[in-house]
Amino acid sequence: MHGLDFARQAHALAARLPWLPILLQDHANRPPPWWRRARWRRWYGAASAVSFTSMDLARPFLDAGLFHASTAMFAIPESSCRFTPGDREAARAATGLHGSPCVLGIGHLDANKDPLTLLDGVALAAPRLPGLQLWCAFASAPLRKAVQRRVDRDPRLAGRVHWLGRVPHAQVEAMLRAADVFVSASRGESCGYAALEAIACGVPPVLTDIPAFRTLTGEGRVGCLWPAGDAARLAEALTATAQRPPSQATVRAHFDATLSYRAVGQRWAQAYAQVLAGQRRRAA
Repeated sequence: MHGLDFARQAHALAARLPWLPILLQDHANRPPPWWRRARWRRWYGAASAVSFTSMDLARPFLDAGLFHASTAMFAIPESSCRFTPGDREAARAATGLHGSPCVLGIGHLDANKDPLTLLDGVALAAPRLPGLQLWCAFASAPLRKAVQRRVDRDPRLAGRVHWLGRVPHAQVEAMLRAADVFVSASRGESCGYAALEAIACGVPPVLTDIPAFRTLTGEGRVGCLWPAGDAARLAEALTATAQRPPSQATVRAHFDATLSYRAVGQRWAQAYAQVLAGQRRRAA
């Protein structure tokens, strides 16, 4: 069941089909408020297993005592994707993206995605990367006016930041293929689909040091991690990645080994086998 918010439905399903193992998969969920936790603890008891992209993401639920001691826990990336690397120059001709480096960010202009810190970091990196061009695709934009004011008042950002707005998903692969660096200032993710897609395209990621991104990058083995909210460290990460980027082949090899459908599917197969084996032992 895709989402920990479906605990009540899992409990109802288990009552009707008690022989059926149920695995709940986190999807950016949060523990319920304390006054509702007794009920949710009972509902979660229907699950044989729970999965998170990173076990660090399970900590709030474990600290609240929401899962039974017998509930199996798995750390498995939330998804994968079918994007592939491509010719960068051809992608730039098709999309119009350019820069040296060409930096792409994809995410809402909201407090969690933290576009203001992103702009601060780009401004600090600009003197060392004079050819840097930042391209930002987004859907919802509650901070749109604030980020535009930030750009307007800083000459280091003049002519350097490009607002793309909502981009059809069919175009995202070409945009990623055109980029030298993918960047995210997000303060929290259950997985980070845009970052996952960037890695699939062989684009070096510059991501915040949060649990989901540590998992996607293999604890920073590809790309660069930086502390959320720290513009100076973002500038350093952008500069280091632009000046000494891992090869497209290196980034894609990491994806194939840890994030591809084959790799993630093998981990799910192992998880299902473990859950079924536990169910058989209890039945016996």
